[in-house]
Amino acid sequence: MSDGPDICWFRRDLRVADQPALVGHDPAPTVSVFVVDPRPLATAGRRRRVLLTRHLLALDTRLRDAGGDLLVLEGDPVSVIPELAAELGAGTVRWNGDVSGYARRRDAAVRDRLTREGTEVQEHWGTLVQPPGSVVARSTGLVQRVFTPFSRAWEATDRTPWPEGPPSLVPATDGRGRRPDAVLGVDADDEGDLLPAGGELAAEQRLGAWLEVVDGYDSRRDLPADDTGTSRLSSDLRFGTLSPRHVLDVVGTATPGRAAFVRQLAWRDWYAHLLAERPELAHAAMKPGLDDVAWRDDPAGFQAWRTGRTGYPIVDAGMRQLAETGWMHNRVRMITASFLVKDLLIDWRLGEAHFRRELIDAEVSQNAGNWQWVAGTGPDAAPYFRIFNPVTQSRRFDPGGGYLRRWVPELRALDDRSIHAPWELGPLELAAAGVHLGDEYPWPIVDHAEARERTLAAYGAAAAR
Repeated sequence: MSDGPDICWFRRDLRVADQPALVGHDPAPTVSVFVVDPRPLATAGRRRRVLLTRHLLALDTRLRDAGGDLLVLEGDPVSVIPELAAELGAGTVRWNGDVSGYARRRDAAVRDRLTREGTEVQEHWGTLVQPPGSVVARSTGLVQRVFTPFSRAWEATDRTPWPEGPPSLVPATDGRGRRPDAVLGVDADDEGDLLPAGGELAAEQRLGAWLEVVDGYDSRRDLPADDTGTSRLSSDLRFGTLSPRHVLDVVGTATPGRAAFVRQLAWRDWYAHLLAERPELAHAAMKPGLDDVAWRDDPAGFQAWRTGRTGYPIVDAGMRQLAETGWMHNRVRMITASFLVKDLLIDWRLGEAHFRRELIDAEVSQNAGNWQWVAGTGPDAAPYFRIFNPVTQSRRFDPGGGYLRRWVPELRALDDRSIHAPWELGPLELAAAGVHLGDEYPWPIVDHAEARERTLAAYGAAAAR
């Protein structure tokens, strides 16, 4: 038996409360560590690095209040964690599991090296409501490929208890580690209020504010102009400043709005379970044949989409919101993704990579799963012939044009109907509103009706092979 402390390796679980890899392991004293891994960091945009810095600084404060601290190291965890365990004489290393292909390979390598050196490993699943493999079809032993039966089974599955009790912490930063802002190369104050405040206490405040309006979620969730229609808790779940079980418990299902919100937690688990079982979900179509779609090579179209200059106001509003804030309303995520794939016929993987870099809440499983849903290539996906009409979507979900006027101010003087499709107006009407298409705002870069036929033909040809 080692006389050294245990190690809690923090990753996407940046909280003290309801943290099964940290709490409830008394009397073993625990050292807390976070490793800045350059490989996944390379896919993270600047805003996500700033938010990570905020969360790490807040976590360090929480741990110090409890008698410990947060040791921030840099490098490949496959080397860093075993070397730290050897230096401290650690008896056990604990962490919460992750489902991406890279995370699974990394964790397996760390586990192998630790166990060969005589250190015990404990893996918990504080990042999900249910751990992967716990909700499967009885007939196959595999995760259901259709969401509804998965969600029913998910609701009926008992939860494995997590460890409980206060953490037993000891500090470890004396002479070791660096400040997270120095390692990540950003200032935690950057972006100001455009990014959430860091840490679990701020996350709890956000959850409390959501509880005041969640009952209307089912009726407001698709309205991007309504700031009370979404929780904005996705980045807290992504970084683990809130545990999904805690969110589920405090929200409950007592009203239709609450039940609809909890359903989103089931979607989150479903995509994570699928990725754990099928790592190729992150980069390959799950429907046979649809990896053979003849995607267009269109750098100019991709650039117009990325910068919010497509000429379709709802698409441009969403992409500008993403560029400015690192977040986008969920309904608009679907519209913008559909436009890239179904109107421009550009490979969904290019859009997925862009979202993964820019979104502060980006998770591999959720991002890839939702892009495949829109592209019609994944499990329980929208059929490939279901193609969003961006104008119809815009008029339905932003009827007053409030979202468009916020993010596409060039068009703010147009009336509530015309703002969704300014090209439908004549030159005199546009001039009266101070709108000059082709100048400060572009003409549509594609005709939706023609693009729809092109996409149906390309998908149909791939499916027929």
